[in-house]
Amino acid sequence: MSSKISDTLSIRPMQADDLIQAEALDRLAFSDPWPAGAYIYEYENAQNSILLVAVDSSQPAGQELVAAAVLWLVVDEVQVATIAVMPQYQGKGLGLKLLATGLAQAARRGAVRSHLEVRAGNAAALRLYYGLGYQTVGLRPGYYKDNHEDALLLTLEGLNAEKLDAIAAEA
Repeated sequence: MSSKISDTLSIRPMQADDLIQAEALDRLAFSDPWPAGAYIYEYENAQNSILLVAVDSSQPAGQELVAAAVLWLVVDEVQVATIAVMPQYQGKGLGLKLLATGLAQAARRGAVRSHLEVRAGNAAALRLYYGLGYQTVGLRPGYYKDNHEDALLLTLEGLNAEKLDAIAAEA
């Protein structure tokens, strides 16, 4: 499965060869990244997960991964564990396409709602999530270890694979 974003950008399932780049992207994108080895663990235990990457084939080998997402399926819900986009690719709809693609896959596997935590001050992520229809349902005070920033709890009800596919196609 590959979803084309432009002539050089595409979304596909994460592969073993992507793990080092995904971990490096996570360290670049977040002030409080996942621990070393977390992507390897996710990849090796992916039976209830969706792991996607966006790659830019115009980039040199070893530098083509430009975004990554990990979603966890728990019964009929999907938790957005992480989504990261390289800074120079942000604001171009890539995060929306990646997230909508993952949510559509989760809906096909039985998920009817999605949950996530997001930094209260992450305006770009909040625009993405609210634009997709997520709603704030709670607050985790001091959730982030690096600066004790609050996390907003967001939920998206009524996942529909066809609608999400259409969103991904337009992004």
